[in-house]
Amino acid sequence: MLKVYTCIVAEHDLRLVALAALICAMASFAAVNLLHHVNLSGHAMRRIWLAVAAVATGFGIWATHFIAMLAFQPALPSGYNIALTTVSLLAAIVLTGVGLAIGASSRMRYGRWVGGMIIGGGIAVMHYTGMAAFEIAGRIVWDLPLVAASIALGGLFGAAALPVALHANTFKWKAYGALILTIAICSHHFTAMGAAAIVPDPRVVVSAAALPKEWMAIGVALVSTAIILLAGIGLVLDLRDLRRAGETARMQDMADAAVEGLVVYNKTEIVAANHSFVALACVDGSQPVGHSLAFFFPAALEDQLMDAALRPLEVELRATDGSMIPVELIRHDIMYAGKPHQVIAVRDIRGRKQAEEEIHFLAHHDPLTKLPNRTSFNKRLEVEFAAHRNSDRCVAVLFLDLDRFKETNDLFGHLVGDAVLQCVAEKIRGVLKPDQMVARLGGDEFAVIVPGLPSPAYATRATDAILEAFGETGVNLPAGVTIGTSIGIAVFPNDALDRATLLSHADAALYEAKIEGRGGYRFFEPSMGDHLRDRRQFEHDIRHAISRNELRLVYQPQADIQSNEIFGFEALLRWDHATRGAIPPSVFIPIAEECGAILKIGEWVLRAACAEAATWKKQLGVSINVSAVQLHGGNLPELVEEVLKETGLDPSRLELEITESSLIKDIGRALMVLRKLKDLGVQIAMDDFGTGYSSLSNLRAFPFDKIKVDQSLVRAVDTSSEAAAIMRAVVGLARGLNLPVLAEGVETDAELSFLRAEACDAMQGYLLGKPLPIADFAQHTRGGTTATPKRTGKRELRMVKTNAA
Repeated sequence: MLKVYTCIVAEHDLRLVALAALICAMASFAAVNLLHHVNLSGHAMRRIWLAVAAVATGFGIWATHFIAMLAFQPALPSGYNIALTTVSLLAAIVLTGVGLAIGASSRMRYGRWVGGMIIGGGIAVMHYTGMAAFEIAGRIVWDLPLVAASIALGGLFGAAALPVALHANTFKWKAYGALILTIAICSHHFTAMGAAAIVPDPRVVVSAAALPKEWMAIGVALVSTAIILLAGIGLVLDLRDLRRAGETARMQDMADAAVEGLVVYNKTEIVAANHSFVALACVDGSQPVGHSLAFFFPAALEDQLMDAALRPLEVELRATDGSMIPVELIRHDIMYAGKPHQVIAVRDIRGRKQAEEEIHFLAHHDPLTKLPNRTSFNKRLEVEFAAHRNSDRCVAVLFLDLDRFKETNDLFGHLVGDAVLQCVAEKIRGVLKPDQMVARLGGDEFAVIVPGLPSPAYATRATDAILEAFGETGVNLPAGVTIGTSIGIAVFPNDALDRATLLSHADAALYEAKIEGRGGYRFFEPSMGDHLRDRRQFEHDIRHAISRNELRLVYQPQADIQSNEIFGFEALLRWDHATRGAIPPSVFIPIAEECGAILKIGEWVLRAACAEAATWKKQLGVSINVSAVQLHGGNLPELVEEVLKETGLDPSRLELEITESSLIKDIGRALMVLRKLKDLGVQIAMDDFGTGYSSLSNLRAFPFDKIKVDQSLVRAVDTSSEAAAIMRAVVGLARGLNLPVLAEGVETDAELSFLRAEACDAMQGYLLGKPLPIADFAQHTRGGTTATPKRTGKRELRMVKTNAA
């Protein structure tokens, strides 16, 4: 009995054995290379390259077997059955193809392991079919345990070959996979050959049709040549893939450097994408490659994408988490991997969209209250006009103006004023119905549109709701802040047929509501137009009072309370209207402040009073009232310095009177202005002390030189014990602060006696003299019987206070 493994060395041509191993290795590497190309191919070419890979692997298994068989040279006649030899080749190709197809598929969970085991089975089928084709003058006896071992080795190594080979598309993993596949083929073959024992038997005759060794060698040579060609093809493909991979890597690096997302796609799917697109669209960490373009851009049609080559296309990108992102697309045609493709630049425009929305919002809304602005209000009103023009229903317009909002602003500052406006917006918005609209027109002016009313009387429902909301205390507002409003109502089409006239009538009704005492509402009446026109004419006249020479100054003396010696005059403004006659300051000054005319009027008073005082022979002082508008809105220190230089008036003779309420509007700015005035040498007096908002902290914080006590407190000192006590406290407070006190409005001897008893410093009032033209006081300003005013001691006290401040 002839054991094959005992004669491998003695009866085998080891050169052919080595050749068999080489051919096996080449076939295995070619198969692995071609299998990678299968995964990179499209659907149509995938089957072709899978068949080529199956042929390469089948040829390799078959050639390895028969080269090794040719290397076996027993001393017995032998040959090969042509039919079974052909069957063994076909079996190797078919089973290998099935294994490769399963291994290359991504649908089966353990497809690579299963495919590798089928390849191992194909090795076994091919080997034992080939052994059945081997004819020799004898019988082959099989060692079954070794047969099982050969099948197991082929199956195990075959199962491991595909997972390793397909782990990565690199030469290292390809070489590892090819080596394991070679081991699977060789280990199976030589183990199976070791399982065979040939028993010579003269009765067994080799068939005359059997293929001789020489012819078999030619067939094996042809198959080996095919394997070499396939290996060469695999190498060429590998080199091409490496070149393309290098180009793709360079393109990918360039694409990843772009801030915009870039997507390369063909007619069916995305083939590449840069990091920016992945970060934008694949928030779950997945990859876009392999998905259709419609997966990310469901609303972008093919014709729209074609137009994107000419102009940017705005669409929505659907991210993998389902969110929709506004983007801008620009398409170009490119050559990618040697084939025509399209590339789309994807620009995230969320920031631009947000900016556009903010710009649109700011263009149509008030930034403080977030209410619609005047532009939006006018557009909505025109829409309502069109809807109600031929209807039996009407539209009411409500004009709201906050009561005493300026006082709140002056007293508590702009931050509290802004909070009040925001609170008002919430109050109004909270009581309106969905079809009604509130807008902020500017300042503390609001307007409401109430459409669809059966009659004008129904407008009172919205009005009452608003006034009731104003009756509630505002949240997040300082204690003492109250919010009230007056409302004017005009109705379309009853009161006017166009927007401008209707708004004017609503404004007239609002003006009447304020005159009647605030906190209420008035419907427009035709007679109200006359009042509004009168108000507008009044504002016009006050702006032109200077150019028409209608303003004049009168002067009221100020004297030492103990000696009655006059030391200065307060300049007081009077307006002699050409048709209305004399208008009291209490009437025209607030209107001048509201319309802004007070700045020019205040400058005129300052220049006129300083020019007049500069002509006096006696060095008496002159006091001038300063409006809060001048203090906070003008360039008061620069103006005072300019006037003093032009008139030559000694700065120490000028005294500016400032009310405490005018300081509260902007304490920081007020303090800065007063300090600049003190640097010029001007005297500063706190006017109307004892009324409204009086604070000890302000006396200490601001550089005042004098306190002027309001006449309302002075006139009650001889009749009211409370007023007398307050006056004593004020004089004592001023004495403690080294500030002189001037009492205004002194009219009786009893008041003078009280003030002298309390050591008040100075007085001003009808008891001393009424406000008159300065010519009536010529004996005081030009020299006469009046002694020099005793101001030296008080001036020294003021200097001490100023230096301390």
